[in-house]
Amino acid sequence: MSLVVRQMSDAHPGPRTVFDDALIKCVEECITCFQACAACADACMAETDVVSLSKCVRRCLDCSDVCAGTAAVLSRRTAADPAVIRAAVQACLAACVASAEECELHASHHEHCRVCAEVCRRCEDACRRLLAALAFPA
Repeated sequence: MSLVVRQMSDAHPGPRTVFDDALIKCVEECITCFQACAACADACMAETDVVSLSKCVRRCLDCSDVCAGTAAVLSRRTAADPAVIRAAVQACLAACVASAEECELHASHHEHCRVCAEVCRRCEDACRRLLAALAFPA
Protein backbone atom coordinates (compact mmCIF):
# COMPACT_ATOMS: atom_id res chain seq x y z
CA MET A 1 0.00 0.00 0.00
CA SER A 2 2.69 2.52 0.89
CA LEU A 3 4.18 2.11 -2.55
CA VAL A 4 0.87 3.12 -4.15
CA VAL A 5 0.47 6.22 -1.99
CA ARG A 6 4.04 7.25 -2.83
CA GLN A 7 3.56 6.47 -6.54
CA MET A 8 0.41 8.55 -6.74
CA SER A 9 2.10 11.42 -4.93
CA ASP A 10 5.11 11.25 -7.22
CA ALA A 11 2.85 11.09 -10.29
CA HIS A 12 0.99 14.26 -9.30
CA PRO A 13 1.99 17.08 -11.64
CA GLY A 14 1.85 19.71 -8.90
CA PRO A 15 4.89 21.01 -7.04
CA ARG A 16 6.52 18.99 -4.26
CA THR A 17 6.46 20.32 -0.72
CA VAL A 18 8.79 19.99 2.23
CA PHE A 19 6.06 18.07 4.07
CA ASP A 20 5.43 15.41 1.37
CA ASP A 21 6.92 12.59 3.47
CA ALA A 22 4.80 13.45 6.52
CA LEU A 23 1.70 13.77 4.33
CA ILE A 24 2.31 10.42 2.62
CA LYS A 25 2.92 8.71 5.97
CA CYS A 26 -0.29 10.22 7.36
CA VAL A 27 -2.33 9.00 4.36
CA GLU A 28 -0.85 5.50 4.77
CA GLU A 29 -1.60 5.38 8.49
CA CYS A 30 -5.12 6.76 7.98
CA ILE A 31 -5.88 4.03 5.45
CA THR A 32 -4.50 1.35 7.76
CA CYS A 33 -6.41 2.74 10.74
CA PHE A 34 -9.64 2.96 8.73
CA GLN A 35 -9.40 -0.78 8.02
CA ALA A 36 -8.25 -1.82 11.50
CA CYS A 37 -11.00 0.13 13.25
CA ALA A 38 -13.69 -1.23 10.92
CA ALA A 39 -12.44 -4.77 11.54
CA CYS A 40 -12.17 -4.24 15.29
CA ALA A 41 -15.73 -2.92 15.50
CA ASP A 42 -16.93 -5.95 13.59
CA ALA A 43 -14.95 -8.30 15.84
CA CYS A 44 -16.38 -6.59 18.93
CA MET A 45 -19.87 -7.23 17.57
CA ALA A 46 -19.04 -10.94 17.36
CA GLU A 47 -17.87 -11.19 20.97
CA THR A 48 -20.14 -12.79 23.55
CA ASP A 49 -19.87 -9.71 25.78
CA VAL A 50 -20.87 -7.26 23.05
CA VAL A 51 -22.82 -5.02 25.42
CA SER A 52 -19.66 -4.24 27.38
CA LEU A 53 -17.94 -3.37 24.08
CA SER A 54 -20.60 -0.97 22.76
CA LYS A 55 -18.46 2.10 23.48
CA CYS A 56 -15.52 0.43 21.78
CA VAL A 57 -17.64 -0.29 18.71
CA ARG A 58 -18.72 3.35 18.56
CA ARG A 59 -15.20 4.72 18.99
CA CYS A 60 -13.83 2.35 16.35
CA LEU A 61 -16.55 3.18 13.82
CA ASP A 62 -16.10 6.91 14.39
CA CYS A 63 -12.34 6.56 13.99
CA SER A 64 -12.71 4.44 10.87
CA ASP A 65 -14.96 7.02 9.21
CA VAL A 66 -12.78 9.97 10.18
CA CYS A 67 -9.61 8.21 9.01
CA ALA A 68 -11.20 7.41 5.64
CA GLY A 69 -12.27 11.01 5.18
CA THR A 70 -8.90 12.36 6.25
CA ALA A 71 -7.06 10.07 3.85
CA ALA A 72 -9.30 11.33 1.05
CA VAL A 73 -8.79 15.01 1.95
CA LEU A 74 -5.01 14.55 2.16
CA SER A 75 -4.93 12.68 -1.14
CA ARG A 76 -6.35 15.70 -2.98
CA ARG A 77 -3.47 18.12 -3.35
CA THR A 78 -4.70 20.56 -5.98
CA ALA A 79 -5.87 23.90 -4.54
CA ALA A 80 -5.83 22.49 -0.99
CA ASP A 81 -7.31 24.62 1.76
CA PRO A 82 -4.94 24.67 4.76
CA ALA A 83 -7.81 25.25 7.20
CA VAL A 84 -9.66 22.17 5.94
CA ILE A 85 -6.49 20.07 6.05
CA ARG A 86 -5.78 21.21 9.60
CA ALA A 87 -9.35 20.49 10.72
CA ALA A 88 -9.38 17.05 9.10
CA VAL A 89 -6.04 16.03 10.62
CA GLN A 90 -7.01 17.38 14.04
CA ALA A 91 -10.31 15.46 13.90
CA CYS A 92 -8.43 12.33 12.89
CA LEU A 93 -6.01 12.81 15.76
CA ALA A 94 -8.88 13.17 18.25
CA ALA A 95 -10.69 10.11 16.87
CA CYS A 96 -7.51 8.02 17.01
CA VAL A 97 -6.82 9.00 20.62
CA ALA A 98 -10.40 8.16 21.67
CA SER A 99 -10.39 4.83 19.85
CA ALA A 100 -6.93 3.86 21.14
CA GLU A 101 -7.86 4.70 24.72
CA GLU A 102 -11.03 2.62 24.54
CA CYS A 103 -9.39 -0.33 22.77
CA GLU A 104 -6.57 -0.30 25.32
CA LEU A 105 -9.16 -0.96 28.04
CA HIS A 106 -10.07 -4.24 26.32
CA ALA A 107 -6.66 -5.19 24.90
CA SER A 108 -5.86 -7.77 27.58
CA HIS A 109 -9.02 -9.73 26.73
CA HIS A 110 -9.41 -9.14 23.00
CA GLU A 111 -6.50 -9.39 20.57
CA HIS A 112 -8.36 -7.35 17.96
CA CYS A 113 -8.56 -4.45 20.43
CA ARG A 114 -4.84 -4.71 21.18
CA VAL A 115 -3.96 -4.56 17.49
CA CYS A 116 -6.43 -1.76 16.84
CA ALA A 117 -5.05 0.33 19.70
CA GLU A 118 -1.54 0.01 18.28
CA VAL A 119 -2.70 1.03 14.82
CA CYS A 120 -4.62 4.01 16.24
CA ARG A 121 -1.53 5.15 18.13
CA ARG A 122 0.54 4.99 14.94
CA CYS A 123 -2.06 7.06 13.10
CA GLU A 124 -2.18 9.51 16.01
CA ASP A 125 1.60 9.90 15.75
CA ALA A 126 1.42 10.42 11.97
CA CYS A 127 -1.24 13.10 12.45
CA ARG A 128 0.88 14.87 15.06
CA ARG A 129 3.91 14.75 12.78
CA LEU A 130 1.97 16.14 9.82
CA LEU A 131 0.54 18.96 11.92
CA ALA A 132 4.05 19.79 13.12
CA ALA A 133 5.42 19.68 9.57
CA LEU A 134 2.67 22.05 8.46
CA ALA A 135 3.30 24.25 11.51
CA PHE A 136 -0.25 23.65 12.77
CA PRO A 137 -0.66 23.10 16.52
CA ALA A 138 -1.79 19.58 17.47
